[in-house]
Amino acid sequence: MIAIIDYGMGNLGSVEKALTYLGYRSVITDSPREAMTADGMILPGVGAMGSAMEALTGKGLDKVVRTFTDTGRPFLGICLGMQMLFETSDEGGTVKGLGLLPGKVLKFAPDMGLKVPAIGWNDLKTVSHPDLKQGDYVYFVHSYYCRPDRAEDVAATSEYGIEFASAVSRGNILATQFHPEKSGEAGLSILDRWARRTK
Repeated sequence: MIAIIDYGMGNLGSVEKALTYLGYRSVITDSPREAMTADGMILPGVGAMGSAMEALTGKGLDKVVRTFTDTGRPFLGICLGMQMLFETSDEGGTVKGLGLLPGKVLKFAPDMGLKVPAIGWNDLKTVSHPDLKQGDYVYFVHSYYCRPDRAEDVAATSEYGIEFASAVSRGNILATQFHPEKSGEAGLSILDRWARRTK
């Protein structure tokens, strides 16, 4: 069973439907006890980092994520769920994240002539993770991007004015800035390859 963490922000239903389509059993939960019994965990997210961290902490789910990732079981962060893994974000001042990965979250600079938020399809480059494939065309919706301190934590990059980390990994942790559940066949394949480890 895969736990989809419910802290009040995120495409929970879309992730659940994608997993069901692929043949995996999942549960949307805000129960620390239930989440800790799962074979794999997904932290989705849409919205602002400050509000998300406040909601996650308020339900005690920040401790759940930290404890679960320490067990070595498969963990997947999606979009804001990726950004929350880092130490800080510039969104709304300086907001503390979960600190599981060293680095920070920055806003795309307005002077690059880009539309922010970045909404639409982009491809993955310089891929270094078995669940991802170079050239996969995937769907993004974000105004901020992650800048890991360690180059080895970057699992894939994409370009939007600058080259940024579109996926990160460390041990049992994989996180994507893009939405695999909204990325068609390529996204479903990514979810499937990750979810196989939960069996």
